[in-house]
This record gives sequence, C-alpha cells and structure tokens, in this order.
Amino acid sequence: MAKKILITGATGLVGSALKKKLLGMGYEVNTLSRKPEGEHAFRWDVYEEQIDVACLTGVDAVVHLAGEPVADKAWTDERKKQIIDSRVKSAALLFKAIKESKNHNIKSFISASAVGYYGDCGDEILTEESPNGYGFLAECCKLWERAVDEGKKLSLRIVKLRTGIVLSKAGGALPQLDLPVRLFAGAAIGTGKQWTPWLHLDDMVAMYIDAIENTAMEGCYNACAPFPVTNKGLTKAIAKKLHRPFWPVKVPKAAIKLILGERVEAVLMSSNTSAQKLLDAGFKFKFTRLEEALEAIYAPTVQ
Repeated sequence: MAKKILITGATGLVGSALKKKLLGMGYEVNTLSRKPEGEHAFRWDVYEEQIDVACLTGVDAVVHLAGEPVADKAWTDERKKQIIDSRVKSAALLFKAIKESKNHNIKSFISASAVGYYGDCGDEILTEESPNGYGFLAECCKLWERAVDEGKKLSLRIVKLRTGIVLSKAGGALPQLDLPVRLFAGAAIGTGKQWTPWLHLDDMVAMYIDAIENTAMEGCYNACAPFPVTNKGLTKAIAKKLHRPFWPVKVPKAAIKLILGERVEAVLMSSNTSAQKLLDAGFKFKFTRLEEALEAIYAPTVQ
C-alpha cells in the first residue's frame, strides 16, 4: 500500500484539502510548487523544465493537480498556450524525473482532467467511452490526458479523474456562482438547460484517496456526483439555500460573451456525465444530491 505521496498543485482548493486529509490518515506528503515552503516542499519550474528530484525520494504515488486556472483570464493565444503547457509540460517533466531517479517506489500516477474533454453535448449521456469533443477545452483535455498516458511507458498505473464543478465555500466555482444570488440577481444563464456536473469537495478528496488505495482503478473516470443538474437547477438550489429570489429571466449568451469573450464556452457547455464507472469501482459518495451538498456547505459554523 502507498505510504508516501507527491502532490503537485497542493496549494489549490482540492490539493490543500487532499494534503490535509492524507496527513490525517498517516500518509507522508511531499509537494511541488514554484515557491516551496516547509520541510516536505520542493521546487519546480515547468516552463524552465527544472525539478528538484529529491521530491521523489521514497514516494509511492503521484497525484498531479497542477495547471494554470482555466477561466480567470481572457483566452488570448498566449493564455491558451499557458493553460495547455502547464498541464502537458508538467506531466512530461514528472515522467522525466521518475525515469531518471532511482530513489522512489512509484507505481501509480493519478491526474486531474476535466469534463470539458467531451465538449458541449447537450442532453447526451456521457460515459468515459464517449468521444473527445470540439472546442478549446476539449482540445486541452485531449492533450492533457495524452501527456498523462505517457506514464504507461514507465509501467505506471494511470488514473485520470475528469472533474466537474467542485463545490466548496473555500474557493473554486461556488463563490462565483452564488455572488449574483447573494446580490438578489440569481437567474439562469444562456438557456439554463445546460447540464452542470458537480461534486462536493469532500467527495473529490475521497476519490483521489480511492484512486491511490484501490489499485484496481485504472484509466478515466467521470468525477461527478450521480445526479447532475442543469444550470437553472443549480442556481435555483443556491437561491433557495441562501433565501434569495430566483428570477425567471435568463441572461442571454450575447451578454455573457460580451463579458467573457471566448471563455463563454466554459460557462455554457452542457455535460450530462454518468458516474456509473466510478460507482462500479466501489466508490461511495457522501453527497449524491445537490440539496444535501449545499446544506452541508452553507450550514452555520459552530463556534
């Protein structure tokens, strides 16, 4: 069983929660970042192709979460290249270090991916066998996963978690989604019918731990709760939890495109993903229904 884990992207929403959980379970955790802090933190620079190979010493499994944020800046040609390179080149750098280092026991490589792999598919139910879609996000995910699959040449067990929207008050998409609702401007965007795969942060962390511990897991998995909701359903559920109105008007695509430009693709994409493969692998969700997840997230903090 894996005892020492290397995490990239450990300062992000998922990475920081995963690190905390693993340490609480008795795992040792090394991290890689551009500005390492602490005893078990090591430096790398993906664009300069530099990595401190000491990060691999004694490591049994790698959880690769690093990558430039997708939606925080305008999609210029330069930004698109950064988004792709941060995923593709980082995987290549890790495999190069694994190949050259002899001081590790790495058998498993678990990587983030995204439901953007499928592109905009309307109401079609998407399984892991569904084809790669069209658009920038689909292309990015294709190149990302292809880079991760290079690890098979090193006889590594590869797991890729195609993630939906991870819900947490601590960061990610939810604070951006609930801001208009808090400002009494909650409404569906676009048609409101686009499917939005979601999962609670606790389940996301648990999936990575399952992928580490369950050596029968291999290949791609849709990392989403079993019951996806539409954008309208998600916004309405948030409004209900926050005791705010949900307006029957819809924010037109043209207005969103004016603000976001090409990034509108990420906001209006419809991904009706199936979690069946993950369930078949034995994963047990803590939150299967959106209402339960939001209830836990917005529950008053006990002082």
